[in-house]
Amino acid sequence: MTTRVLLVIGVLLFALPAMAQQDSSATGSVQPDPRMFGIFPNHATVEDEPDAPPVGTRQKFAMASENTFDPMVYPFIGFVATMNRSFGPGVSGFGKQYAASLADNMTGNFLTSAALPSLLRQDPRYFQLGSGGVWRRAAYAASRIIVTRQDTGRAELNVSEIGGNMLAASIANTYYPSAERTVTATLSRWGMQLLWDTLSNEMKEFWPDIRQKLHHQS
Repeated sequence: MTTRVLLVIGVLLFALPAMAQQDSSATGSVQPDPRMFGIFPNHATVEDEPDAPPVGTRQKFAMASENTFDPMVYPFIGFVATMNRSFGPGVSGFGKQYAASLADNMTGNFLTSAALPSLLRQDPRYFQLGSGGVWRRAAYAASRIIVTRQDTGRAELNVSEIGGNMLAASIANTYYPSAERTVTATLSRWGMQLLWDTLSNEMKEFWPDIRQKLHHQS
């Protein structure tokens, strides 16, 4: 198991980021605040700019790398590993789970935010709605799991998110225990990642409002 996990991590650390070196003249307008609440990575959000220029392959891989290797990701992975103990109790079980959860996060991020968006020409950024009632904005944020933009700006099915997370959940079968390689377990990992990404979208939508209130209070 350890060898397989290390192999997956190695591929993501070296092979995938290297693809970001492809030349692209596109530039993006990405939210400059790198973390929400000072904790959660926020390197691929566009605020109050619905017509932001598209990003190219290099920028997509750069954003995926920033979100994957942000220092605050590693404590969060520890929390996830504590909640999901597929490798049993004890220090050894936690260490294996941490490595597996780290690989899950890296694979999912690069597939949904870089590799598939580059292949399918979809924009992996979150575009904040920023106006309207709370429920309207919350529904919009949740819907971005299903709907995304093409690089041209046209709305379409978010194949990068849905398909990328399914691929990541399937790849995880190469390093999870045999009991966790069933169809049910694979679909559970896929659904859990979609849930995490939906919650992330909700935070990205409302974080600017919270940040503004916090600044006014300080």
